[in-house]
Amino acid sequence: MISIKNLNKSFFDKTVLTDITVDFKPGITNLIIGQSGSGKTVLLKSIVGLHNIDSGEIWYEDTLFNKLDFAEKKRIRSEIGMLFQGSALFDSLTVERNVRFPLDMFTEKSSEEKTDRVNFCLNRVNIINANNLFPAELSGGMKKRVAIARAIALNPKYLFCDEPNSGLDPLTAILIDDLIQELTEEYSMTTIINTHDMNSVMEIGEKIIFISDGRKCWEGNKNEILNSDCKPLNDFVFANSLAKKIKEAAS
Repeated sequence: MISIKNLNKSFFDKTVLTDITVDFKPGITNLIIGQSGSGKTVLLKSIVGLHNIDSGEIWYEDTLFNKLDFAEKKRIRSEIGMLFQGSALFDSLTVERNVRFPLDMFTEKSSEEKTDRVNFCLNRVNIINANNLFPAELSGGMKKRVAIARAIALNPKYLFCDEPNSGLDPLTAILIDDLIQELTEEYSMTTIINTHDMNSVMEIGEKIIFISDGRKCWEGNKNEILNSDCKPLNDFVFANSLAKKIKEAAS
């Protein structure tokens, strides 16, 4: 579990996050949603330590993460898997070398053990016979799957996904959502997903927090979100639904 307590973050004189308190539990998909500029990306980056917070606490289980030194944070980071918005695969490396990258960085496994782990992860995300391909040879959906394989290579306790459906067609996006949810349940990971995709919210939103103007305005699940009395959330849901209808009408 990851627990955030009274987190505050600003850049120079601009306050970005104010008094955020939330628990992210393992084995379920935890979603952070909100409009562009709401602070959700800053929150995600703060939780993984890419931003230093001004005040508050970030707990990984019983460890106060934001008070650790660099070496101690590295130990926690070895238990973290990251799925970046653009997949962030290394263009010059093959699929196999991309997935192997965190194993080379964080483990002392033998070359054979690393290869076995790479193949296991690729098989788990249904990437077959693609070890020697380069990212430029893959479709958008395949790139996301390879990125997921890399994210789970270390068998992480924590999985962070930044806009995992960005740039994908609706069908592929659903498949990626389902895969992330399956892996979360299978490995009982604490999975935190940063998204503005209402399809994802309604498909896999087991726990949802809505951020507006840097504050947590609402917390619930996909069954409760349409009955919320939170006006900023209702505006967000309506705007997303309207944008989807306009896009469908134009296509």
